[in-house]
Amino acid sequence: MRVALAATVRTLPRGAGLAYEPKFDGHRLVVVRTAEDVALQARSGRIVTAAFPDLVAAARQLPAGTVLDGEVVVWHAGRTDFALVQRRAAATVARAAVLAQSLPASYAAFDVLELAGLDLRGHTYERRRALLVDLLLPLGPPLQPVPMTTDPELAATWYETLPASGIEGLVVKRMDQTYPAGRRGWQKLRHTDVRDAAVVGYTGTPRRPLALVLVLPNGDETPLVSSPLTAALRADVVAAVAERDAPARTPAGPRAGGGTVTAIGLGEVPYRPLDPPLTAEVRHPSTARHPPPEVLRLRTEP
Repeated sequence: MRVALAATVRTLPRGAGLAYEPKFDGHRLVVVRTAEDVALQARSGRIVTAAFPDLVAAARQLPAGTVLDGEVVVWHAGRTDFALVQRRAAATVARAAVLAQSLPASYAAFDVLELAGLDLRGHTYERRRALLVDLLLPLGPPLQPVPMTTDPELAATWYETLPASGIEGLVVKRMDQTYPAGRRGWQKLRHTDVRDAAVVGYTGTPRRPLALVLVLPNGDETPLVSSPLTAALRADVVAAVAERDAPARTPAGPRAGGGTVTAIGLGEVPYRPLDPPLTAEVRHPSTARHPPPEVLRLRTEP
């Protein structure tokens, strides 16, 4: 299932016929309820059903032939916690059952793509939204529709106040829009410390990457080493590297053409280059080079 994407904007779009939704800081997840059972698909297309048994159990209440698009989040201390979502996503099957009890997941659904076997992607967002609310409100948590408003002033208030709850911005959609599968047909306004960065390499080995080598936008093109990767991010990098044709390697060293980069507290460290670069969402203050950038997620879509 190719999911819809969003283009970054710098200011809040305003105008008639626009809908505004909070942008949750979690993992994109497509829920597929078939006649037999439930499958969960990550944004990359990877099947992650085993990592979220609590969501699978909840999604069995959906009618067969339902496909939802949304974000899986974990609430902790009154806010969503992305690190805990990463922990859930990286869990083994045995560990996932334990974490489902101690760190239960919630699903913030923002679209319904199929209902009772009927493909809804050609319907307007307004119609899909109405069907989504009618579908999920009777079920209740952990499957919930994201809040939505057509009032730009309320949306602006959300943008200013909801970050304390872990909300990272807003997504803006046209009410008359069909579902833009695989395209950047939506718009997203994020708080300024979350940015896209070019991943030009990584430290460690192809089977165990340790950190990413990044070039930040609007910077001086100096590569920076990220903070250490979580287990879930390491798995994403391993998968992304494995998909590429492996360049020649020296018997004991990094890829041919590898170099070194300065890492905070470590000095010069070797790294393996990626050409062409990947893209990652990172959290890093615009005015400082310390601490190292924190990688939130690896972007694998075009």
